[in-house]
Amino acid sequence: MYDFYALLDRMKYIKRWALMRSTQEENIMQHSQQVAVLAHALTMIEKNVYYNEKIQLEKVLLYALYHESSEVLTGDLPTPIKYFNTELQTAYKRLEELANAKLLQMLPKELIPEMQEILYIDSNSIEGKIVKWADKLSAYIKCLEEKKSGNLEFKRAEESILKDLQKTESRAIAYFLKYFIPAYSKTLDEIESLPIK
Repeated sequence: MYDFYALLDRMKYIKRWALMRSTQEENIMQHSQQVAVLAHALTMIEKNVYYNEKIQLEKVLLYALYHESSEVLTGDLPTPIKYFNTELQTAYKRLEELANAKLLQMLPKELIPEMQEILYIDSNSIEGKIVKWADKLSAYIKCLEEKKSGNLEFKRAEESILKDLQKTESRAIAYFLKYFIPAYSKTLDEIESLPIK
């Protein structure tokens, strides 16, 4: 009997944004699904708008779906703490690696090599970078949603994350910010009233 998938199912109990007052709670399972959708969008933009055929979509989606898996054991450490200084950042990265190693022990040995490639994201690869950008995009969208609900708690985070997104070398991020992000500020009625062409 193996516990890997039963434990991952508990990602729905790990809350994000622990230090922030949120109008809508978010867990790491919801977040991972959103990151996968955004990573898919960024990959499509790279492939169909900028003709970058090198990207492996399957790897992007798997990285995105599992990118927070270690947090089922570590919890979601708030960003100001995680990135407080280099020493803490290095220690947390090591903790994530140990958590991933523990997760891998919960699988049959035949599945470990393939899952190891997924859990230990190659952050220097284009696929790893796309997931990182999608992760940041997800955080930005969360800030926009909170702001739309009148919650100013996320104001500085929104400004900071937008600056980070604008500094990326990703053409897909610039494209997404220009053509898709404005719709996140609309009400459902405004979205539904768009004419079908």
